Amino acid sequence: MKYVDEYRDGDKARDIAAAIAAEVRPDRSYAFMEFCGGHTHAISRYGIEDLLPANVRMIHGPGCPVCVLPIGRIDDAIRLARRPEVTLCTYADLMRVPASGGLSLMKAKAAGADIRMVYSSLDAIRIAEANPERQVVFFAIGFETTTPPTAVALKTAEAKGLNNFSIYCNHVLTPVAMRAILDMPPTPDEPPIAIEGFVGPSHVSTIIGMEPYEVFARDYRKPVVIAGFEPLDVMYAILMLVRQVNEQRAEVENQYIRAVRADGNRVAIDLCDEVFELRDSFEWRGLGAVPRSALKLRDAFAFYDVEKRFAIETQPAEDNPACECGAILRGQKKPADCRLFGTVCTPETPIGACMVSSEGACAAHWTYGRFRTRQTDADLRRSA
Repeated sequence: MKYVDEYRDGDKARDIAAAIAAEVRPDRSYAFMEFCGGHTHAISRYGIEDLLPANVRMIHGPGCPVCVLPIGRIDDAIRLARRPEVTLCTYADLMRVPASGGLSLMKAKAAGADIRMVYSSLDAIRIAEANPERQVVFFAIGFETTTPPTAVALKTAEAKGLNNFSIYCNHVLTPVAMRAILDMPPTPDEPPIAIEGFVGPSHVSTIIGMEPYEVFARDYRKPVVIAGFEPLDVMYAILMLVRQVNEQRAEVENQYIRAVRADGNRVAIDLCDEVFELRDSFEWRGLGAVPRSALKLRDAFAFYDVEKRFAIETQPAEDNPACECGAILRGQKKPADCRLFGTVCTPETPIGACMVSSEGACAAHWTYGRFRTRQTDADLRRSA
């Protein structure tokens, strides 16, 4: 197939669905986690779960970088933006993430803080060049996909001799989070997650390649199939996982061969290794403190490190106790299991981060409507 619409062909989707139904064993169940928020979005948008046999279950993982960022880091950014000399640059999907005290970056901007939405890290460089009297902070966030552009921005700032540019680094690592999910002990309130395989992330894998997932096949006996974002990509990856489980195999396979190479993108990997190093630990929403799961700037680039330039010390902050974002990110609950979903928590009035970003599980479920509770559907019919 050459064109995007071919990866959305309904007849081909039904053919793959029929193949999955023919190969699943009726005497057992299958549970696969899609880690990437883009996959969660595709599954909801195209109704993929509706095409799967009842004994094939998809579990939504913590694959939305906006969703996993803890409130304390948003609070830090708001405090930075309120400084009279600071211009904070960030991606749009961070603007409405709830912070402490009912605040958000959007509300801080409305109250007068100089916060600007950018499309790329180099937009922040241009703002710094145009405003030499301002301290321009780029709020860097994301998995391995968005880490190289942050490194490019830093190297560009260095080459241009910009002394009014710095980075608030919140880049996190996908394979470490996947391992944290598998290692998470059960609690009396939340049963263990019975994951039999992973639909591996798309864009992340274009950077890191296939090798970082080998640990799951080797040590955990969990197959990983890297998949593209289109519905046929996801469905064929599920078929590949079913086959591995049936054959008692645990391998890393690449369905997304049109974009992912086995060794990834060496130029991007080497650039990131030059600029970043591992943090000892980092707080994730839903997972807690995960050792060596995030990046910080190396000492050679300390001049551009916001946490050193402004002596930031993140203070822990609690999510709304009624919000189930943590359990949803761990894959232990579905969005509709949260009593706030679709009532007080909607994309217009988000209570939790999972309802903000388009890659968040709650936002995807709300947008495409397939997973609203019966009560919510009844309410909607009454109000129509």
